[in-house]
Amino acid sequence: MRLARRRRTLVAWGFSLPFVIVFAIFMLIPLATSLVMSFTDITARDIQTPFNVNFMGLSNYFKLFRDPRYLHSLGTTGIFVVVGLPLTMVVALAFAVALNKGLKHVNAFFRALFYAPVVASTVAVSVVWRYILQKDGLLNTLLAIIGVQGPDWLHDTRTALPALMVMTLWRNMGTLMIIFLAGLQAIPEEVLEAAEMDGASEWRKFRSITLPLLRPTLLLGAVLQSVLYLQFFEESFVMTQGGPLDSTLSASYYIYEKFGFGQYGMSSAASYVLFAIIALVSLLQFRILKSED
Repeated sequence: MRLARRRRTLVAWGFSLPFVIVFAIFMLIPLATSLVMSFTDITARDIQTPFNVNFMGLSNYFKLFRDPRYLHSLGTTGIFVVVGLPLTMVVALAFAVALNKGLKHVNAFFRALFYAPVVASTVAVSVVWRYILQKDGLLNTLLAIIGVQGPDWLHDTRTALPALMVMTLWRNMGTLMIIFLAGLQAIPEEVLEAAEMDGASEWRKFRSITLPLLRPTLLLGAVLQSVLYLQFFEESFVMTQGGPLDSTLSASYYIYEKFGFGQYGMSSAASYVLFAIIALVSLLQFRILKSED
C-alpha cells in the first residue's frame, strides 16, 4: 500500500515538475529577487556590479512615505478605487438584473455587446477614448450640438481623473455583469415565486432575497475589480502620462517611473507596498462581504 502511494506521489510530482520549474524560474525567483532589492540601494548602474550594492534595511520604505509625490499617487489610486469600484459594481449589477429578465435572443446580443470592450486591448481602447475626449473630439462635438462647450477633458486637473474612471467603468463593466448574471441565474426561482405570492414587491424581493443570496458573487466581483483598479496603469500611461500636474498619477505609474529612472530599489519597495495594500483591501472585503453561512 505504501509503495503504491509513493508511486502515485512520484507520478504526480513528475507531471507537476515542468510547471513547478517554470513557475520557480519566472515567478518565485524574480519575486524573491525583487523583495531583496527593495532593501538595497540598487540602481541601473549597479546591475553589472551587484556586489557594490548596499543593504539599506527599511530605508527605501521610509523614503517612499516621505515622498509627497508617492503619497499623492496613493491618494489618486484610493480615489480611483473608492469612487470607481462602487460605480462599476452598481452599473454592472443593474445591467445584469435587466438582462436576466429580458428575451433570450436579445439578451445574448447585449451580453456580447457589453462584454466586447473587455476583450479589446486596454491600449487600443485608451487610444480611441483619448481621441474621443480631446478638446475637439467626438464628445465635445456632440456637446456643441446642444450648445454646451466641453472642457479639455484629459488636460484639465478637474476632469482628467473622472474621465479615466468613466472609460475604465465602460471597459470593465462587462466582466462584472457576466459574473453577476451567473449569480442571479443561480438563485432558485422557487424562492422568488414564494415571495411574490406573499405580496412582496420587486424592490422588496431584490433587497431581501436577491442581494443576500448574491453576496458571494458580489464578494468575488469586488475582490477581482479592486485588485484591477488598485493596479490601474495603462489608462494613465496612454491617455495622460500621469498628468496634468500628476492628477492621474497612480501607484503603478509611480513604480513604472522609478523603474524607468533606474531606481530599482525604490521601485521594488513601492511594488511591495502596493502588494500589501491589495492584500489588506482584499482581506477587508472578505470580512465585510463574506456569507454568514
